[in-house]
Amino acid sequence: MTDRMLEELRVDMKDELMTVDEVAKFLHCNKSKVYELVNSGVLPCLRLGRVKVLKSSLLKMLMKYEGCDLTNPEEIKYLDKR
Repeated sequence: MTDRMLEELRVDMKDELMTVDEVAKFLHCNKSKVYELVNSGVLPCLRLGRVKVLKSSLLKMLMKYEGCDLTNPEEIKYLDKR
């Protein structure tokens, strides 16, 4: 492994795993909405007994879909700019 690869691994190891409940609290929504985001592929996750989400993945999702309506993750729409 190169020094750069080791440094990237160290940074990644600092990333926090969040439970569905923690993600729901962070987003101020219910757990079923988090599962909708996960099942639709909008929010990447992994399963370690239960579904977990990397905090960095959650933040990337929020940046990617800023200005969008995620009410129905299967039909993402841009919000009207008035």
